[in-house]
Amino acid sequence: MKRFVALLLALMMVVGLAACGGNGGGTATAPTNPGGGSSDGVGLRGNPDDVYFMCVMVSGVEYWVPVYEMFRQAGQQLGVQTRFMGTPEYDVASQLAVFEQILTMNPAGIFLHPVNADAFVEPINRAIDMGIPVVTFAADSPNSNRRAHITSDNVAEGEFAADTFGELFGGVGQVAVLENPSQDNHAIRIESFIARIESHWPGIELVGRAVTNQDTAVAYQHTMAFIQANPNLSGIFMPEASSALGAGQAVVESGLDIKVLCVDISDQVLEFILDGTIWGALNPDQGMQGYFGMLMLFLTRHAYLVDPMTDWQATGINPIGLMVDNGLNLVTAENAEHFFLSDYLERRGSTGVAGY
Repeated sequence: MKRFVALLLALMMVVGLAACGGNGGGTATAPTNPGGGSSDGVGLRGNPDDVYFMCVMVSGVEYWVPVYEMFRQAGQQLGVQTRFMGTPEYDVASQLAVFEQILTMNPAGIFLHPVNADAFVEPINRAIDMGIPVVTFAADSPNSNRRAHITSDNVAEGEFAADTFGELFGGVGQVAVLENPSQDNHAIRIESFIARIESHWPGIELVGRAVTNQDTAVAYQHTMAFIQANPNLSGIFMPEASSALGAGQAVVESGLDIKVLCVDISDQVLEFILDGTIWGALNPDQGMQGYFGMLMLFLTRHAYLVDPMTDWQATGINPIGLMVDNGLNLVTAENAEHFFLSDYLERRGSTGVAGY
């Protein structure tokens, strides 16, 4: 298992405190205590009535569960409440409606995975103008005033995937990609993968690109088309897990040795990795994503806890402004057994997001 670790240099030296200058207005929280929390020497504590929300799309996917597990745990340690909300669809309008619903509940903060970057600029900025901090994770809305973004390095993920294929194929082969160009983090992974192939692996040819929008059946159809047009295809890369299921099934039916590499895991993806249907997956450390997301939301709301040596008081910009890398794992048949969600929840005595 390979791991890229950049977990904040001890929470960016206990909050990094860097004011992310350009991108992220947001008003400053004066060095008073509007949330009723305290720092009493025992640890950071918030107002027990404060509720922090995690907002996602395609709410039934397994990816969110470890994220929320640690988001909730951090909230418990801080003495605040957390809630999980989302929409079952992969649909911008539906997630925007959920976001608006959360705004009516007087949230202490929102941990957001936006399905589309541009569509959420206005709602995020409006929330911040209302005094509600917003932190994005995995996917981003970089043109908004969100104060922090928690993610694995999407550029590094794409480059790592390209290098993995390059080494597996000895620098010679044909690859194709399945993509979801409307989602910020997915688009970055694919473009980074292609750029790395072109710049570092001249003996590897990109022979196909197709949009799946995380639809397993569509991924199956496009993979079959790739294989029929390119009988010497060596590998297929996609930026998420659902498409890998369809691609893996198509590869099995073809009887060819084609490596399928995706980002993110589910129990079904892990089963496919163990039986050889999928070669491997790059998996962001979801738990750290949720844990640091809660910390960033809390600190953004309680900015009076910090006072960096910047001009934040004069500019009125909230001093909390961070980009946090939550780390990454490469999951193959050698280590897949350690990543099953059911085992993780059993170990923690948890039922996942049910009831939250």
